[in-house]
Amino acid sequence: MRRFLVLLILCVLLSPAACYAHGVAIKGLVYGKNTLVPLEGAVVSLAPLQKVSITDRFGKYAFYDLPAGAYQLTVSYLGFLQEVKTVTVSPTEPALVTSYLETSNLELQEVSVVAKKENPLHLISAVDAQLRPIQNAQEMLRMVPGLVIAQHAGGGKAEQIFLRGFDIDHGTDISLTADGLPVNMVSHAHGQGYSDLHFLIPETIEAVDFGKGPYHAEKGNFATAGYADFRTRRVLDQNMVKLEAGVFDTYRAVGMVNLLGPNARLRQQNAYLASEFLFSNGYFESPQGLERFNVLGRYQGIFNENTIFSASLSGFKSSWDASGQIPERAINNGSITRFGAIDDTEGGYTSRYNANLTLDKTFGNGGLFSNQAYAVKYGFELYSNFTFFLNDLENGDQIRQKENREIYGYRGSYEQAGKLLGLPLRHKVGLGFRYDNIHDSELSRTLSRTYTLSQVQKGDIQELNAYAYLSETWELTPRFTVQAALRADRLFFTYRSALEQAEGALVQKNAQNRFSPKLNLTYAVSPVVQVYVHTGMGYHSNDARVSAGSSGRQALPVARGTDVGLTFKPTNRWFLNTALWVLDLDQELVYVGDEGVVEPSGRSRRYGVDVSVRGQLTDYLYLDSDLNLARPRARDEAKGNNYIPLAPTFTSTGGLSYQNKKGLKGSLRYRYVADRAANEDYSLTAEGYFLVDAVASYMLKKLEFKLSGENLLNSAWKEAQFETESRLPGEIDPVSEIHFTPGTPFFLKLGVSYTFGL
Repeated sequence: MRRFLVLLILCVLLSPAACYAHGVAIKGLVYGKNTLVPLEGAVVSLAPLQKVSITDRFGKYAFYDLPAGAYQLTVSYLGFLQEVKTVTVSPTEPALVTSYLETSNLELQEVSVVAKKENPLHLISAVDAQLRPIQNAQEMLRMVPGLVIAQHAGGGKAEQIFLRGFDIDHGTDISLTADGLPVNMVSHAHGQGYSDLHFLIPETIEAVDFGKGPYHAEKGNFATAGYADFRTRRVLDQNMVKLEAGVFDTYRAVGMVNLLGPNARLRQQNAYLASEFLFSNGYFESPQGLERFNVLGRYQGIFNENTIFSASLSGFKSSWDASGQIPERAINNGSITRFGAIDDTEGGYTSRYNANLTLDKTFGNGGLFSNQAYAVKYGFELYSNFTFFLNDLENGDQIRQKENREIYGYRGSYEQAGKLLGLPLRHKVGLGFRYDNIHDSELSRTLSRTYTLSQVQKGDIQELNAYAYLSETWELTPRFTVQAALRADRLFFTYRSALEQAEGALVQKNAQNRFSPKLNLTYAVSPVVQVYVHTGMGYHSNDARVSAGSSGRQALPVARGTDVGLTFKPTNRWFLNTALWVLDLDQELVYVGDEGVVEPSGRSRRYGVDVSVRGQLTDYLYLDSDLNLARPRARDEAKGNNYIPLAPTFTSTGGLSYQNKKGLKGSLRYRYVADRAANEDYSLTAEGYFLVDAVASYMLKKLEFKLSGENLLNSAWKEAQFETESRLPGEIDPVSEIHFTPGTPFFLKLGVSYTFGL
């Protein structure tokens, strides 16, 4: 604890140490013309000096210490028309420039390859979202190159996630946030890091920022394979009402309405309300009865061009039935069909309510002070039956996992540009905390979702994560940037068992530190070629029911990773990103929420290559493709018995997209996952699949008609697969084999939306 406090104090006290005022020649602001909202991440280049600046949260940028004279200023932002203007700098006063960019079709020539801009690819994926068949916000994770998801409980449960040779389960090794709100649930009743994104309305998502590997100081717990941050709209362009209907009794309605009107926008005040309702019976023989309701209210105000305040409230409820994972032998012997069930009384209920406040302030010296405070109230109840009659021949093996929790948190950071040894330096210091208070976390044996047969585990959990980080980005040359960072986390675990108190069980407590250094090198070989090396350490915490009672050595297992990559833009309309990577995980303890037991797991190593290609074939036709290879292995097991079950080894996604200025859009896409090991010795195979999806839309004045289809080839594919030992009715001996959830058959959905003025 003492070391953690010392680092925390140093981060705060040293924050201005390397930064001081210097001459400023050009100051600028970049806004969207239609929304009057600042554009963060726009690339501003200055010719003939080949200097580059990136706009901040306020749309601000600056160029320092320029000789007097005339310069050509170019402002680029994906999805907006490029602006080029001449700016004259006087020797006495800075030049002030304001740019209002107009929206346009996607133009890959707007993508810049510069040393300061680590990953322009994530912006492309965000724009592509409108041309992909999306059923819910969780499916937008597929925009992350190489990421695969699988649903296996009626559409209401969080999807299983796969990335970079990881079976991440529901979020153990990827950090997910939404407007800075944590999505991963620590010490969750179902599984560590459980991440349910269904509380987001897809139409409200403005962008998805993502990164791979443990290389980002702002990202802490779970950010080992990578992270993704969903960002909702700050302002509405138009009011909108949408109705959708699809096969399998699928219906959806969405509404988004501006609350303040156009006059408030001129004062840079924006507020809107969005809501969504979904119902679907699904494609199973037993109706799934999925119901989901979402509502979001958001306000943002910009004051004096130096203060941004935003506030949002959102609520989410969902309930569903499920047919569960079925064994292959039950289909082979004819007892059920592919879309049948052994136990169709599975299902669940979940809810989430969020309050989120942010305050960002910029100062005359260029410093940016950011603050966020949030509160979350969450409920979860899930009924599952994985083994059928393996343990209880009379009643079956159905279980209930249940919890209620509150989350409170704060994030703060201060960022400022300065100089060190005469070279530009970007300094950032941050700190924060997250506190989870979990009530009645429960695992019980049940019958038909009605009767509680026995309680296996029940208790209360408190988990606190306090952290601080220091990041220094040093521009050694206009082409070569070095970023060094150190993050410190301290976690406190407390578990109180409600079942063992009568027997004198003690409250279990523990606290552990984790220090995570990062080093990122980026070099622009030329205006069209960038190479980078990222290396660093991260971690994911283990469940408090393990960590509170252990010595703590395995409470925060370390991840060590390295990426060596290349970003290449051979022409204005082609873009390539590729990376070789390796990621090692230390010894960890895995808490299995379905059984309430601890399974030890040894060290692992994963390495591979990622390739992403984007091309603009014509003014209106675009191509994208992502190929991801990985070799995941357990390091402490003998060869041939060292496979990591369900870990993906080869995935690929891509497609062709079309959009013109007359309102016609369309996309034809594919998804491919190769066969992979289902158990440690690869005696069982999790079958791969190849799927084709499509979407087409047409805008007719204020009406948009949209038709989307999934699995156009009607492939019989397995979405989620597990090796499971189970016993069916009438069986004497249990059998261990593949249990799976069948993937969506051919699915068709028609939608119509109406947009109208503010």
